[in-house]
Amino acid sequence: MSDINVLVERARAQIAKLRGGYTPALRDVRKALSAGLRATPARDVVAIGFALASDTPRWIGYELITKHRGARKSLTIRDVERLGRGKLDSWYAVDAFGIYISGPAWRDGQIAEADVKRWARSKDLWWRRAALVSTVPLNAKSGGNGFRTKETLAIATLLIDDREDMVVKALSWALRVLAARDPKAVRQFLGQHADRLAARVKRETHRKITTGKKNYPKR
Repeated sequence: MSDINVLVERARAQIAKLRGGYTPALRDVRKALSAGLRATPARDVVAIGFALASDTPRWIGYELITKHRGARKSLTIRDVERLGRGKLDSWYAVDAFGIYISGPAWRDGQIAEADVKRWARSKDLWWRRAALVSTVPLNAKSGGNGFRTKETLAIATLLIDDREDMVVKALSWALRVLAARDPKAVRQFLGQHADRLAARVKRETHRKITTGKKNYPKR
């Protein structure tokens, strides 16, 4: 058995003991594995991430890759789509994929806007949600690359008429994150498309712009 397989099986065994456990405990396993992989070649780390994303809580494999700078920087569109293929079947799997894998890869120029637009046109609602979630790292203050209004609103426009609940919620999220960086552009977008946007998107995004929060405080 190769060293990679040994590491994967060891991690799987640790994770199996924590089935149903809290995320912090699972993250401790990931952190320990990452610490042991600091000097490991990037593509070996990607291979381990692929393996863990296939049958453990998927975010562990995604997070393992993104926390190893060389592994994250080595991703291609083929890698990114392979990491999502057959694995995007819930909001939490999609969100981990978008925040840890596809979003950073797009932000850093490893995948193209055209790739994300293709996902936005998918018949699979989870890939459409992934397209929107992928905009979040473009605009998150922690990303370090400023914000990307044009690209974000291009994806939002493609999905403006989509009424799948998971897509509507993701559109609200994408616009709210951008609103924290470029409120003027988002305000204009809301006004321009007021007759097409879902009520939830308009309500939550407007509140974000006016109060800085998703919802009004409870009284």
